[in-house]
Amino acid sequence: MQRDLFDSISPLDHRYYASSPELFERLASYLSESATIRYQARVEAALVRGLSRMGICPPRVAEEVERACAAVLPDEVYAEEQKTRHNIRALVNVIRSKVSDEAKPFVHFTATSVDIIDTARALQLKDVALDVVIPLLKDLVRVLIGIARREADTVQAGRTHGQHAVPITFGFALAEYVSRLGNRIEALEQAARNLKGKMAGAVGAYNASHLFFDDPRAFEAEVLGLLGLSAADHATQIVQPEFVVDYMHAVASTFGVLANLADDVRHLQRTEIGEVGESFEKDQVGSSTMPHKRNPWNFEHVKSLWKVFVPRMMTLYMDQISEHQRDLTNSASGRFAVEMVAGLSCAADRLVRVMRKLVVDPERMQQNFESTAGYIIAEPLYILLAAHGHPDAHEAVRKLTLQVEAGEGDLWELAMASGELAPYLERFNESQRAILKDPAKYTGIAAQRALAVCDEWERRLNL
Repeated sequence: MQRDLFDSISPLDHRYYASSPELFERLASYLSESATIRYQARVEAALVRGLSRMGICPPRVAEEVERACAAVLPDEVYAEEQKTRHNIRALVNVIRSKVSDEAKPFVHFTATSVDIIDTARALQLKDVALDVVIPLLKDLVRVLIGIARREADTVQAGRTHGQHAVPITFGFALAEYVSRLGNRIEALEQAARNLKGKMAGAVGAYNASHLFFDDPRAFEAEVLGLLGLSAADHATQIVQPEFVVDYMHAVASTFGVLANLADDVRHLQRTEIGEVGESFEKDQVGSSTMPHKRNPWNFEHVKSLWKVFVPRMMTLYMDQISEHQRDLTNSASGRFAVEMVAGLSCAADRLVRVMRKLVVDPERMQQNFESTAGYIIAEPLYILLAAHGHPDAHEAVRKLTLQVEAGEGDLWELAMASGELAPYLERFNESQRAILKDPAKYTGIAAQRALAVCDEWERRLNL
């Protein structure tokens, strides 16, 4: 029976699938139950191919099993599982039903269920990271680099604790996320390539395979090599869980960078800030009752997805614990791990689309900057006074800022009128005075750093 999309329970399977069907079709090729069964069948096929290479069965058997594994259908496996009450035995029985009597004995030969399950899962997670998630994240980095370069010189008030600090440029602000996201992409790729498989049998000691191979680890390496994987230096019935934990930590921490970016851009759209805007379509509605509203809902959506999926890392950490050589306390929880990858992909895809159309308002940035520009020179003024010998420059400038707050004048003018400060101010050179007269020049090397960071990550990510 074909289930209607809107009969699905998970929002991933109806709301987010419907909003980005192309992405979710791509993800389904790696993360769906159908994909899981295909990957498990691939491992079974690699096992028999490895047996043939080691002389245990003829190559024609390996070819026959490979054809059978490629023809396995998920509904066949599920129907068989109704009888076996064991998913991998069900898969094995379906494969065996499609091959000759000559080939039947070699299906699942020397393997245990988790040899297949853990190896297939490692391959799934590796492939989806390299083929879908990382390319999406690189697309986002490209978009951020484009904005950062364009806005490298656009002066913006720096902000700490929600308050105006010293000035930066908007390009510099976005370069932070170019760098953070670039680092996370490298971490995710490293973790993906470090995922491990196994073909070590029921308790990981190669009991069954050692009946046939003096060096069963060489046989394991042969099978895993066919899949582009390697084995850890030790396994029980399961692969050491830390490899998947490290991978999912990279997923979670990458999600955090996306959520932070989304939160920053969302706040910059506040009415009282208004420095950027989310592009609205002609027929788009911001509020059900206030026709004028333009809510930053896409950025809020990304943060909301982060809130859903990142706490699931606790489950991954709990799944590190398995009694003795293996228990089944991760049998349900482990199945949900792939949803973290889907959630990250969904968030990245959305950010790529909305950041491409981000509207930047440099005039509003300038207005906001100028609203506190009279205070901004407090830092360079105090530092220059200290550099020229004032014994308590910070306190002297702090008292001047109180006068500015009281409406008694401009900070630089008050400093120039101060008899106490005059001897020190006379020692300032022209470039130092220029910054104090025009706070917009007090951006350090923000513009240069923005461009340098963009150059660095274009090189490292081969963009």
